[in-house]
Amino acid sequence: MDAPHYVVNAEAAVHRDGEYLLVERAAGEEHAAGALALVGGKVEITEGRDVLEATVRREVEEEVGVALGRLDYVTSSAFETPDDQVVNTVFLAEHDAGTARVRDPEEVAAVHWLTPDEVRDHPDAPAFTANYIEAVDAHRRRRRDS
Repeated sequence: MDAPHYVVNAEAAVHRDGEYLLVERAAGEEHAAGALALVGGKVEITEGRDVLEATVRREVEEEVGVALGRLDYVTSSAFETPDDQVVNTVFLAEHDAGTARVRDPEEVAAVHWLTPDEVRDHPDAPAFTANYIEAVDAHRRRRRDS
């Protein structure tokens, strides 16, 4: 029996002024094409130390041109695609610098700054994306209030 193949993914819910940065995934993407999603991607073995955080910072810069400040791990989940079993990690990331824009049109069709309510009500936001934003926003409010 073959050992399962796992992909590790790290995503950021980038926060600025009460809104979160989401991307509309490009039409050619294999998973969730056209859907609203957090910014992130696969861990590369070359990332080295603090691999999840390094992946989040790299992916956000590559895909939307934004530099991140503080990162807080919030949650993780697992799902399957036709080819892989995926472990997905989600971080709250504070926007540090840069104007969000599409830098990799093969992966990202558009960028959006949305409130948690706008994400929840958006027709292109899958339930998992809305749930991630809800968890991240609750974490951010607890951190702020402590």
